[in-house]
Amino acid sequence: MFRGQFTYSIDNKGRISIPAKLRKHIAPEANDTFIITRGTTTCIDLYPLDQWQKYEEKFLKLNSFDPAEAKFIRMIMQYANDDSLDSQSRILIPQSLINFAQIEKEVLILGVLQKIEVWNPKIYEKYINQTGETYEQIAAKVMSD
Repeated sequence: MFRGQFTYSIDNKGRISIPAKLRKHIAPEANDTFIITRGTTTCIDLYPLDQWQKYEEKFLKLNSFDPAEAKFIRMIMQYANDDSLDSQSRILIPQSLINFAQIEKEVLILGVLQKIEVWNPKIYEKYINQTGETYEQIAAKVMSD
């Protein structure tokens, strides 16, 4: 499971380094390969290949004739790209996703259980602070039985 946050830079070719603390959680089945796609917010999601395959199994069960399900499939798959870690543990982020997430030079890399999220740090700060609820209120709501 991925956890923690790291502030890195994106290079002029669109590559980011995956922190060592996150790399150690990549399963051998992923073969150091990630599927890179848009997040459900203004961020980029990086799924190790083995985790992505589990999501694809779920996608295949969706009804492509249901407008909402078909739109979701199109939206997530249109951005989906694969890339493998290079010899310096970097991954190439497609320019379309850099634009989508409004990434500039600095990136916030978050370990979020089964995936890694890449954010513009300013946008992430706005996202975290946009709700009127405190951390305690959100925790009580989502963790109650």
